[in-house]
Amino acid sequence: MLRRVTEQTDDQAPIPADRLVPADAHVLGDPAAPVTIVEFGDLECPYCAAAAPVLRQVVESSAGRVRLVFRHFPLFEIHPHALSAALAVEAAAARGRFWEMQAALFEHQDQLGEAGLAERAEELGLDGASVVGDDAQQYAGAVQRDYADALAVGVQGTPTLFVDGVRYRGRVTPEGLRAAIEAAAPPK
Repeated sequence: MLRRVTEQTDDQAPIPADRLVPADAHVLGDPAAPVTIVEFGDLECPYCAAAAPVLRQVVESSAGRVRLVFRHFPLFEIHPHALSAALAVEAAAARGRFWEMQAALFEHQDQLGEAGLAERAEELGLDGASVVGDDAQQYAGAVQRDYADALAVGVQGTPTLFVDGVRYRGRVTPEGLRAAIEAAAPPK
């Protein structure tokens, strides 16, 4: 039910990169990679947690051809800790630890209350208080921007992926992603 998205027909043009990738994007891989996968995700979503290692493996095995951009789409109506988790990972990002915090939160999705978020931060050498409560609220603008951008391009569930602006369909598998990457930018 979380994965249902608005259908995009094959005749629709890809969404331009400037609508999907903000200047301050969280990028895994070579920032200059020729292929960009954009994920709109929710840190409390079990499907996003399952997709995370697949996405990392595809980026890491791409020899610099692929980068991953993560954007927030917290499904706060069904995931009560999604918004707090998004704020916490943004707070960690301000200290250069976005991807480590994201991985830790996916690994401990059953502990996304304030105590769990603070504990994950402390395990990464960060001040636990800096990623929760009022301290984390200063990062709300980034999460709100991602959420609004997601709605503007028709995102309704998570994870929603775009490979060079084209919505990815189906299960998130290495084979499926590699096929989408090859369709976006065949190797030279």
